[in-house]
Amino acid sequence: MKIDVSVLVPQLGDMKEVAIRAERVGFDAMWSSETKHNPFLPLTIASEHTRQIYLGTAVAIAFPRSPMVTAQIAWDLQAFSKGRFILGLGTQVKAHIERRFGVRWESPTAKLREYILALRAIWDAWQSRIRLNFRGQFYKHTLMTDFFDPGPIAYPHIPIYIAGVNTRLTKLAGELCEGFHVHPFHSRKYLEKIVLPALQEGLNESGRSRPDIELASTVFVITGRTQAETSAVREMVRQQIAFYASTPSYRVVLDVHGWRDVGERLSALAARKRWREMPALISDEMLAMYAVEAPWEELPEALVKRYDGVLDRIALYYPFRPGEEDLWTFLVQKVRELSS
Repeated sequence: MKIDVSVLVPQLGDMKEVAIRAERVGFDAMWSSETKHNPFLPLTIASEHTRQIYLGTAVAIAFPRSPMVTAQIAWDLQAFSKGRFILGLGTQVKAHIERRFGVRWESPTAKLREYILALRAIWDAWQSRIRLNFRGQFYKHTLMTDFFDPGPIAYPHIPIYIAGVNTRLTKLAGELCEGFHVHPFHSRKYLEKIVLPALQEGLNESGRSRPDIELASTVFVITGRTQAETSAVREMVRQQIAFYASTPSYRVVLDVHGWRDVGERLSALAARKRWREMPALISDEMLAMYAVEAPWEELPEALVKRYDGVLDRIALYYPFRPGEEDLWTFLVQKVRELSS
């Protein structure tokens, strides 16, 4: 099981030091999200100041960007990092696509499928110097002149991971992708009952097998070096789970445990902006199902027990802070030792 790190820097100028420290710890990959910053820019900085760690987006939102725009960014990052870039894509949800990005929401699974095929057609045209002629329902790319063609690169295969919660995107990942990002709001039962069967269905359709794709996730953990710190983290995780569980499209994660009514009550509170009341609906039983809780020295064993044989790579939903490299180095080495 690979152990990665999710990074969220206040300013882009902070990324150089974070990247250097992350590589020194020994993480397998570093993931950048599309929240307060563009997800690609921090990885450009990280690429310049690292040599071994893989660099990925977890995730970049696909639909606000033309496949051509994403293809070019990914191609440049793959060349600049000497083959260490992983393109993670997500659909987001309808409200954000329409009201935050100002883009039309339509047939997200079919559109993302076509988006992936368009990316690969564009990359193939650049690498193999063949005519670009991609024609689909949502995207058409038929023009590529020498002036705009970046040409072949030394590492042309760019892995594509997609993210999702429900079965259609999971199946799509199995059919077309090198990886699938499982949402942090998950349980092992959800992975076994919902994710793995849908993934296998997609793999079967494309004639592939389970080793052909990696399952990755940033996982909730409750830990700390003191009891007070652990208690504070526990309540932050409770709050974050309440937020995710209030989203109707994530309801399946509750359904497998018979907690749909909790999700409906959370959605009603969120609609009225009664945020402070929501965490109280997440019981300790639910916390134990959706988060791994253990003292830091016992955390590697708890993580491996929960995820070994199910997830191929994990990162922690826990801040990677300066001065704590010794803790993270211990975690990385111990997880590798226990899951080998």
